[in-house]
Amino acid sequence: MKLYYSPGACSLAPHIALREAGQSFELVKVDLASKKTAGGDDYTRINPKGYVPTLVSDDGEVLTEIAAVLQYIADQNPAAELAPPAGTMARYHLMEWLNFIGTEIHKTLGALFNPAITPEWKAGQLATFGKRSDFLAAQLGDKAYLMGAQFSVADAYLFTVLGWTRLHGVDMSQWPALGRYMERLGERPAVVQAMRAEGLSD
Repeated sequence: MKLYYSPGACSLAPHIALREAGQSFELVKVDLASKKTAGGDDYTRINPKGYVPTLVSDDGEVLTEIAAVLQYIADQNPAAELAPPAGTMARYHLMEWLNFIGTEIHKTLGALFNPAITPEWKAGQLATFGKRSDFLAAQLGDKAYLMGAQFSVADAYLFTVLGWTRLHGVDMSQWPALGRYMERLGERPAVVQAMRAEGLSD
């Protein structure tokens, strides 16, 4: 498999998932400003949407959109238990989490990267993020992961987007459950390896 990524972007989540799944894969770095790969290729010829992640399977199938990419990776190695079996209620709960993270956390924090954001717009995004963080902290409670005792691809996604709070100086101290969650995930070998590979840690 081949994963097209940009360091620290949401593509970090499938990068983590690939390592958690024990998959063999190639990383291809993308400059999102120029839409060029590290090798100089036009990225929009691979993914016309122009953003990451893009996963290319061993047989050449191209898959985009993070929730689909994460579930595909999980299904390639069911023994890794990164997603419940298809058709089970647990799988739908995983999809529920992926949708929540994508629409309520990713999009809310992602707006802070917009150079045109106004102080009022930013304040509104942070207020919404605070409400969503209240919900997340309550749902996590004393659980190790979103789905309970088992790490899933939803955790890889949430770890990635919550990591953006450090870039934007968002004070997360009022949600200690989320702080413990991030520390716990940050110690996982696959997470450490992915972060190092993308130049996000020492």
